[in-house]
Amino acid sequence: MKKPAVSDLPLGENPEWSAGDVEKSVSFAGLPAALRSTLSGRGRGQQKEPVKQLVSVRYSQEVINKFKATGTGWQTRMDKALLDWLAEHDPNEIRIK
Repeated sequence: MKKPAVSDLPLGENPEWSAGDVEKSVSFAGLPAALRSTLSGRGRGQQKEPVKQLVSVRYSQEVINKFKATGTGWQTRMDKALLDWLAEHDPNEIRIK
C-alpha cells in the first residue's frame, strides 16, 4: 500500500509547528548518541540466521520455472534443494561436457 502524501494527511496528524515548537526543537546533532545511532538506520544489529551471500548466477529456464512455480520463497527452496544435494554428493564429481 502506498503511503499517503504528507499534504493528504488530516491536519491533526501533521500539524504545523508553532514558534514555541520550533524553539523547543533539538537538532539531530543535539540528540543523545544512542538515539542518533538508532535514528540514522546504520545497521540492524547482529543477524540471527547465518549470513547468505548475494551472487549472480545463471540457471536453465526449466530450473527457474519449476522453482518459481512453487510460489513465494522459491529462492529459499532452491537453496535448500542445493544443500540437500550437497549432503550426499561432491560437486567435483560433476562432469561438464
